[in-house]
Amino acid sequence: MAFDLMVKRIYEPPAADDGQRVLVDRIWPRGVSREHAALALWLKEIAPSDELRKWFGHEPARWVEFRKRYGAELDGNGEAVAQLRGLLGEGKVTLLYGAHDEAHNNAVALAEYLSAG
Repeated sequence: MAFDLMVKRIYEPPAADDGQRVLVDRIWPRGVSREHAALALWLKEIAPSDELRKWFGHEPARWVEFRKRYGAELDGNGEAVAQLRGLLGEGKVTLLYGAHDEAHNNAVALAEYLSAG
């Protein structure tokens, strides 16, 4: 299934071509106002569990295992995944995250998961 999906830090300014902006972190990013976020949805239910998030700790060496474990969590989280897939069916979606690491974060892993299945 082809869809239009982007990933970016929530600290970047909203852009006209973002489509529906969806925050996929469980915790609200510090220093960001609701107005600046310009969200269509805060889908915290799709974020990794607190246990997995803390274990990962944004350590690049744990990235492969994190993606595997997060994928397993997503497999068991059909309702939130279906909600996000529904938005993707409506048009462009931008997944937003607060982490500093732009290559190793849950939004990147989630985009890979959605693209694979």
